[in-house]
Amino acid sequence: MKLYVVRHGQTEWNYENRVCGKTDVQLTDKGAKQAEQISKILHEKQIKIIITSPLTRAVKTAEIISKAISKNFVIENRLIEQDYGVFEGTKREDNNFKEAKRHFPSKLCRGESILQVAQRVFNVLDEIKEKYGDNNVLIVTHGGVFRVINAYFNEQTNEEFYHFHVGNCEVKEYKYQ
Repeated sequence: MKLYVVRHGQTEWNYENRVCGKTDVQLTDKGAKQAEQISKILHEKQIKIIITSPLTRAVKTAEIISKAISKNFVIENRLIEQDYGVFEGTKREDNNFKEAKRHFPSKLCRGESILQVAQRVFNVLDEIKEKYGDNNVLIVTHGGVFRVINAYFNEQTNEEFYHFHVGNCEVKEYKYQ
């Protein structure tokens, strides 16, 4: 079984290099085009089902891919992006935000810790393996959740985890053992 993971297409806040988190930001026209482009690659992957975050940017990306590859999608609330608390909407290069992100067990000022995100996402990944067996699955989600998914499948240092990044509509393939 292979798991394909795609980060949603570009949003206005991605373009502005702002922290999106659970804020429901729309795709840009470029983001929709990115989803159309990635579906050409995914069309060859024999995907059984698409599972997406409930946020509009992920759902719209999943809808575009779903239509292009003729596969259904379902919404999984636990794939929502991390709640960045007071950092929602701030610039990514903000030093306070960058420092807060390094403290994995700490909640981000009225937000969510990365450990809380990992708990819900790891549970989803375990359930996908049980439910879909040998079938290929596509997840459409967000950068922070993608980082956690990558950690589920790969050993890495704290620094590697911290610096892991995927671009909008970038896809990675993972294999369940």
